[in-house]
Formats: sequence, structure tokens, C-alpha cells
Amino acid sequence: MGLSGDGNDGRRWGCGLRSLVRRKEVDSANSIRDSLLAKELSVLHLIAIGVGSTIGAGVYILVGTVAREHSGPALAFSFLVAGIAAALSAFCYAELASRCPSAGSAYHYSYICVGEGVAWLIGWALILEYTIGGAAVARGISPNLALLFGGPDSLPAFLARQHVPGLDVVVDPCAAALVIIVTGLLCVGIKESTMAQAIVTTANVCAMIFVIVAGTYLGFKTGWPGYELPTGYFPFGVDGMLAGSATVFFAYIGFDSVASTAEEVKNPQRDLPLGIASALSVCCALYMLVSGVIVGLVPYYSMDPDTPISTAFASHGMKWAAYVITAGAVMALCSTLMGSILPQPRILMAMARDGLLPPFFSDINKKTQVPIKSTIATGICAAVLAFFMDVSQLAGMVSVGTLLAFTMVAISVLILRYVPPDEVPLPSSLQSSIASVALRYSSQDIYGNDPGVSVGLSKGESRPLLNEKEITFDYPLIVKRVQANFTEKNRRILAGWTIMFTCLGAFVLTFAASSLGLPSSLRFSLCGVGGTLLLSGLVVLTSIDQDEGRHSFGHSGGFICPLVPLLPIVCILINLYLLINLGAATWARVSVWLMIGVIVYVFYGRNHSSLLDAVYVPAAHVEEIRRNLGETLA
Repeated sequence: MGLSGDGNDGRRWGCGLRSLVRRKEVDSANSIRDSLLAKELSVLHLIAIGVGSTIGAGVYILVGTVAREHSGPALAFSFLVAGIAAALSAFCYAELASRCPSAGSAYHYSYICVGEGVAWLIGWALILEYTIGGAAVARGISPNLALLFGGPDSLPAFLARQHVPGLDVVVDPCAAALVIIVTGLLCVGIKESTMAQAIVTTANVCAMIFVIVAGTYLGFKTGWPGYELPTGYFPFGVDGMLAGSATVFFAYIGFDSVASTAEEVKNPQRDLPLGIASALSVCCALYMLVSGVIVGLVPYYSMDPDTPISTAFASHGMKWAAYVITAGAVMALCSTLMGSILPQPRILMAMARDGLLPPFFSDINKKTQVPIKSTIATGICAAVLAFFMDVSQLAGMVSVGTLLAFTMVAISVLILRYVPPDEVPLPSSLQSSIASVALRYSSQDIYGNDPGVSVGLSKGESRPLLNEKEITFDYPLIVKRVQANFTEKNRRILAGWTIMFTCLGAFVLTFAASSLGLPSSLRFSLCGVGGTLLLSGLVVLTSIDQDEGRHSFGHSGGFICPLVPLLPIVCILINLYLLINLGAATWARVSVWLMIGVIVYVFYGRNHSSLLDAVYVPAAHVEEIRRNLGETLA
């Protein structure tokens, strides 16, 4: 078998490449209903998860840094623009979450719409994001907690940070203990952990409301000195305000955690879009109000970059407000910690159910109805990182997973609308039923119908449904008429290539716009090429019809993303720009993690995938095949 010739080597490579693009089926309503996960979540629970995961302690610091360096008094507009940009991704998430309400979030959507290879990389990147994100948040709690109780040395010795001379490491027992507590809480049950997160989030929101109300009182009392400046409302210009938006955009990361709980929502078609939209709206409103009040109390150039809110109140004689603000920061960090650890076990579970990870991660506890083994594994990894490592330098890696997910979700919406999957993977055990239906169609063709093309698949290989030249396959299946589908075939081909070139144009444009070191002639040429591809793609996708199959794809009756294709394309453009500007050091670290993921996929995931031996059949005949199987068994 080792030296089987160039033909076998080529076939092996072909099978390997085809495994990257094989796509799974949307879970049926019955399979979701029969899921072992507890369906306990309502809209209010989802809002608590979304707001709690999004509003971290960063907002208590960001307002000072961004106002001083970018936005000035226009900081509220920076948060507004960033909120609108985040809403583009939220719209895309809302449609896919209601159509495909299964655990796994962006990994799940990518697997359905794009393919197994991309889905694996998205899932692998999200694992890194949530692990490092949880550890980084936990490391940030202990200094704030110490500050709340009187100073850096106020925590008990067994919880305080300790320097280990031999290893030159600063260990943080408090951070590790908090991760373990949160992990235990998540193991109790989704409803109980969400209620705890809602309580902590409410305390944080109350602290922010205090800042808004007390700050507004002080502002009217003192005449809003921060707005009475000769430099005007935009001291750094509109460009500075937009640069501030790019910075504060990351304050909106977290609402995607809502989508990871899709299988645990009572009414996902209605509640998931409402939960995502409501959480993002609450966050945007709070950010704008807090920032608008603080920059009005103190001139932007006088703001403390480390403790801007506490310093602003102290400058007006309210030093005691620092305790309320610090308490709010601690609550925000605790809530964000829960939001960081909650999604990862569900992504691990989804990947294990698809065979890409060991089945250990897919086990669901019958009593608590949560993926308890995945939760414990996630908690242990995050606790170890939080205890031993200062992960602040790795914080940029957290953004890569989220922005990649945002980008892929937007691309998935375009695929769903214009070229939704028209083949469905069925178990190889159904081959007899498939052959029976194929024979039935073949017998009909004898009576005068033009058969067109036979379609068949083997070992996870998929073939084009409408290929006039290739007519010999391992398993002949379902004859289709080429004449009736010729126009639709051309439309799908045109739409598919257009989506690909539109994404390529967005990448070239954002890369050239961000690469200030390139020669100006090359830079402007690349911008022209990228812009032309992007605008051409937008024009073509706007001109051609969307696929009729989009109406029946997935679960109907949910949210429909507006302004397609414009909205997803703008979303792709924004997220690619932010990804490219994360920096070379961040991408170097992420590349190492992604290469490890490629190795794991090649040696384990690809060979254990649930689609390894799947037979792909046209979606139009799936029900007939299953009905034929039922008749045979009867």
C-alpha cells in the first residue's frame, strides 16, 4: 500500500483537500429538542450573559486613554461609531443563530456554510481566545480587589500575589481561586450560573448608573468644563474620532457569547436575536453616557489615563466615589470572567460531537445538563494560566479569535443568501435507500425524461451536482435535469466567485491602507485593485437574485439580516482592517497556535470526523430517501 503510484498519491491528496470543504447539515428541530442540554434560558438570561460578557473593567480605563490620545470631547461619538460597527456583526450573528440554533457559535455556522477546514480553525482560535481571555480577566481582579479593601497589600497572604525568585514568576492565587469558583458555578447548571452572572452584572450596571447620575449632577453644577474648550468638540479631527472608534470597538467584544448558548434557549428563533440586539444596545447606551459625562467633567488633556473616572470625581471633591467605581470594576471583571469561561465548553462539546476532538469533551452530565467535563477542563487550563503567567502581553491574541469569527460569520451570511449548501450529508448506512431512490429516478428517465447528470459520493467526497462532463461515480445517485437548472447553475457559479473576489478585494484594500511602509505607488495601486474588486463584487451581488433555497435553509421564522449584501461586506471590511492592525507580534503568536491546530486536525480531526464516510445527496431528495428508509424498515 505504501508505493501505489502517483495516481493513488494524487487521489489521497484530493481526498485530503475535499475534507477541508465538506459541510455538515443544519441540526433538525427534533435533534435540538432532544438535546441533553437544559433548555432554561429566556431573553432576560441572554441579555445578562451578553451585557456581563461585554462590559469589562476596560471601560473604566479606556475613557481616559482614548479621550487623551484620539477623540477628546467627541469620545461618545467614538463609542457610537464602534457600536454601529459591532451591530453589523450582531445582525449577522442574529440571523445565523436563529437559523442554526446549535452550540458552537461561529464554529458551527462556518462548518455549515463554508467547510470543515475553516470551521476547525475558527473553533481552534476561539479556544485560545476564551482560555487566555479568562486568565487575563482573572489576573486583573486581584489588584482591583486589593484596592477595594485598602491598598495593594490588603489581601490575605494566601491570596496575595507572590514572586517566585527561582522561576522569576509572579503567581496569583486569588486569580486561580476565582477561576475555580466560577468553573464550579458553571458546573451546577446553566440557569443557576446565569442568575449569578445577572446579579453581578446588575451590580456593575448600578455602578455605571451612579457614574452617570452623579456625574451629570456635577456637570450641571460646574458648567461642564470639559466641553468649554477653545479646541472645540473634535480637537483631533474626525480622523481622531474614528481612530478612537477602532480602539473602543474591542469594548463591544462579548455579545457573541449569547450565540454559544443556542441549544439552551427556550425559543431560539425569537429569543437569540432579541438577546443579542438588546445586550449590544444596553452596552452602547451605557458606554456613551459614561463617556459623555466624564469628558464633560474634566478637560480631556487633564484626564488620568489609569483611573480617569475616579480622578474626575476626586477633582470635584467626591473622593469617596472611588470605592463605588472600584467595586463596579471588580463586578465587571467577575462577570466578564464568567462570560469568558461559559462559551468554551460548548464549543469543545460541538467540536467533539462532530468528531474533530475526542468524545471526552462531548459528555453531558445528566443531572446538571451541562458539558461538565469540558467545563472542568476549561477551568483547569484557565486557572493554571492565571496562577503562573502574566498574560497581559498575550491579550492581543484574544481579539484575533473574535475578529476571525466575526469575519467568517459575515461571509457565512453571504453564502447562505446566494449559494446555500444544496447537498446534505447522509450516513453511509443509508446507501441502500439512496440506491433505491436513484433507481426510481433512473426508471422514470427511461420514459422520456433527460436524466442530465448522475450524482454520487463516497468516503466523504462531494461532487458537483450539475456537471455535464463527468458521469461515472462510485455510487450513482439522483438524476437531475440540466436544462431546467442551467440558469440557476450559472447564477450560483457567478455568486460563488463574486463572494470570493469580494473578500479578496476587502483584504487587499485593508492591507494596503494599513501598510504605511509600502512605496506610495504600490500602496495606491493595491488600494485601487482592492477597491475595484470590492465595489465590483457589491454591484454584482446586488444585481443578481438571491438563492430561493435561503427561505427553507435551516430553521424558518427567525431574524433576517437586512441590507444584504452591503451590510455583511462592510462588516468583513471593518473586521479585516482591525485584524491586520493587531500587529506582527500578535500574529506571530497566533500563527504558532494555529499551526498546532493544523497538526491536531491532520492527525486526529480529519480522520475522526463524523463526515468521514458521509454520502452527499441533493437536498431536494433527502426527505424522499428518509421516507424510503422508513418504508423499508416497516
